[in-house]
Amino acid sequence: MFKKLGPGVLVAAAFIGPGTVTACTLAGVNFGFSLLWAMLLSIIATYVLQEMSARLGIVTQKGLADVIKQELHNPWIRNSVIALIFSAIIIGNASYEAGNIGGATLGMEALFGMTYSNLYPFILGGLAFILLYLGSYKSLEKVFIVLVLIMSLSFVMTAILTKPDIWELIKGLFMPTIPEKGILTIIALVGTTVVPYNLFLHAALVSEKWKSKDDLKLAKRDTLVSIILGGLVSVSIIISAAAINSTEVNNVMDMAKALEPLYGSAALYFLGIGMFAAGITSAITAPLAAAYVANSCFGWNAGFKDAKFRMIWIMILILGVFFLSFGIKPIEIIKFAQITNGLLLPIIAVFLLWVVNRTGVMGEYKNNMMQNIFGGLIILLSVLLGAKSILTVLGFL
Repeated sequence: MFKKLGPGVLVAAAFIGPGTVTACTLAGVNFGFSLLWAMLLSIIATYVLQEMSARLGIVTQKGLADVIKQELHNPWIRNSVIALIFSAIIIGNASYEAGNIGGATLGMEALFGMTYSNLYPFILGGLAFILLYLGSYKSLEKVFIVLVLIMSLSFVMTAILTKPDIWELIKGLFMPTIPEKGILTIIALVGTTVVPYNLFLHAALVSEKWKSKDDLKLAKRDTLVSIILGGLVSVSIIISAAAINSTEVNNVMDMAKALEPLYGSAALYFLGIGMFAAGITSAITAPLAAAYVANSCFGWNAGFKDAKFRMIWIMILILGVFFLSFGIKPIEIIKFAQITNGLLLPIIAVFLLWVVNRTGVMGEYKNNMMQNIFGGLIILLSVLLGAKSILTVLGFL
């Protein structure tokens, strides 16, 4: 089964980053199992959108931004949407890259101590650079399959250590409740899982791996297995965090310290390995996604090892290491990125649903009625997420 995994693994690795790990940790600490249903909803929404994106990539053999340029004929609308995509993905990923590297640094501190912690961002940046510069898509895929499996095992083993109440777990997954002050946490869980840049990344990657429409079945299975793996990681983090009585937990490594008296150093090492894997995979996929988006927006048709393609991911990676190493928080840039991403998700969700229903683009592979119903519900959800993101940045929430 693992030999048949492909681009979906990179997508799962991209959404299980430090932000998702932190959101899941806080959900478990503050609300126990009661928000597991929100994570299940997030995984279903992610699968529906990513399946559409993958199908579009294989049928058209183009990236999502390329199809947008092709199908939006009004120059003003087309250029505005492309400018929004470029701003949200390139500037957003540059802003968030420090957080990705920072998450992996926390994992390294748990595993190797604090003695050389000031060097960890440079080590991680160097590792990401080597994998992206020397690697091909196929080699990156193999690295990610290993890292995602390690991450999954680490977090699942931690969850098993806590010996959760199975009945409470089932209730949390399938009996939705909204605890007091829980609505913002629900939105955070969905918002860190349904990620706009993954839609662009997935459409680009499937056309690297599969060239025939006969491969659609493989792509669907790859997407399903990978998203389920990612969901299992998120659910495991919530379960692990729910075992903690203290609310003095702000991130996954605080959770490791809280669990250590109960479960020994195993919890610290499992969570350290998991956090390292979550951070390093997102630290690689964010620059990679930015490079694919720039490639489509500017119409470069550049290959994986083309100088223009490399220039974009190198820039994102350097900015991430720079911001983290020198303790710089580019607040205004991050706020701008949050607003553009808040606008981008509903616009891209609407466009994706529209384009996968066009016979001229998808032919016989266009959406069926059930896919459209799910897609419509997810668009409503994406509007809610986008509005929350923008209102939060503007100070109304």
